[in-house]
Amino acid sequence: MFNDDHRFWQDEFDTRRIADRIDELLVTDAIDDHAKEFIEARDMFFLATVDPDGNPQCSYKGGDPGFVRVVDEHTIAFPVFDGNGMFLSLGNIRAQAKVGMLFIDFEQPNRLRVNGIATVDREDPLRDAFTDAMLVVRVRTTHVFPNCSRYIHRMDLVERSKFVPRADTETPVPDWKRMRWSQDRLPSNDPARDAELLD
Repeated sequence: MFNDDHRFWQDEFDTRRIADRIDELLVTDAIDDHAKEFIEARDMFFLATVDPDGNPQCSYKGGDPGFVRVVDEHTIAFPVFDGNGMFLSLGNIRAQAKVGMLFIDFEQPNRLRVNGIATVDREDPLRDAFTDAMLVVRVRTTHVFPNCSRYIHRMDLVERSKFVPRADTETPVPDWKRMRWSQDRLPSNDPARDAELLD
């Protein structure tokens, strides 16, 4: 798991032994039942990707609990919902499939890291299982491990986003898509094209 640059800092701060013990005892390539339960209970996670030149992107992905699914002990799937159209994460996945995922419980501080190889399939059979999913990303896990929770700030959920696609509910149009600067640049099939303009 560690390269020479990791070892540089481990040796600088005398943490090589504990790093090796954590790797030996806690890091796996599989998702056990506890990790599955934790992942599927989350309503958000952070996704890290990198482009072919090494430029990183970190994206927030949100939905209702269960929007990330553990397909099997080595596979996670999550939907791609309508966004800002830049496709930074998906573009990076297309070019360089390695991803990092960070799942955090802010109410009872806990976190889990997942690294893996991502793929995107327009015809993924899970696509219909997610309301309004444009695509589905699957991640084949290479590293799954808990992470120290001591610096996680405890926060309570106030309200889930009204923009998360839900069955039998019309998803509202975000204000930025109703602004004049964006209207004539939206995809031709975007429902926001018919929305009332904001100044």
